[in-house]
Amino acid sequence: MRRLLPVTDQTSGRGPLGGTGSARVPTGASAPDDLSAQTQTQAAAPAPDREWSLDELADAYAYPADRDVWLRANMVSTLDGAAQHDGRSQPISSAADMRVFGTLRGLADVVVVGAETVRQEGYRPARAREAFAARRAADGQAPAPAVAVVSAGLDLDFSSPLFTEPSVPTLLVTGAGAPADRVAAARAAGAEIVIAGDGAAVDPARAVRALAERGLRRLLTEGGPRLLGQFVAARVLDELCLTVSPMLTAGDAQRIAGGPALTVPERFALRSLLEEDGFLFARYHQGRHSAE
Repeated sequence: MRRLLPVTDQTSGRGPLGGTGSARVPTGASAPDDLSAQTQTQAAAPAPDREWSLDELADAYAYPADRDVWLRANMVSTLDGAAQHDGRSQPISSAADMRVFGTLRGLADVVVVGAETVRQEGYRPARAREAFAARRAADGQAPAPAVAVVSAGLDLDFSSPLFTEPSVPTLLVTGAGAPADRVAAARAAGAEIVIAGDGAAVDPARAVRALAERGLRRLLTEGGPRLLGQFVAARVLDELCLTVSPMLTAGDAQRIAGGPALTVPERFALRSLLEEDGFLFARYHQGRHSAE
């Protein structure tokens, strides 16, 4: 692993993810907001000739401590912009990507995901991991993040492990006009309903507020592209963690964000960049945070 940005004496060599990397499936310290603070943090980072622990990697990806609510997205894309191959993200991922994936889950209060992604990727409940147990307990978090599924029609399999085996109840974020029979079925399966829209559709900004009101302030969305596009359009996305996979797929796969185009493109600022085996791990903050 090499740190490419910010540039420090640890820029070259092995770093937080370790290994050579090779296969993506679902499964504290505050993030510095200026480059001088980042440089100080990274100067104390592990030597590049050894693998960082998950705890050290968690420090590098910690949520900002001075934010009441922070919505972060984690996505992977090929060089030609494909967010998936044959309908799934795993074929364009790597071991290093999965290590970041697991760390981001280990830091989040809630994982927000669209219903289509739940169906395609076979989502299961997020699991508690010993590597993050002390950190989560100190921050007053549950042992594992909740999973919040955004869905207007609630066309989901309520007999799947996501609903029958969670350590914390799975949340369903929907509109007030959601089908009454599906709402009843979801509640019977143990899911909790979060209303975030006046009709059947979900208002992305209301969804973020509704989850934050439940104490779920550190949000992580894993897509899919349509849901991420809705968050982008609503201008509520604070951070994008993007893995650029050194692969070409061609075809007509979705990009990481879908839906109608913004009238004016939204500017994000690059905060950090890591590399391993040709995979790039970038963190971007929304423009309103870039100068802070």
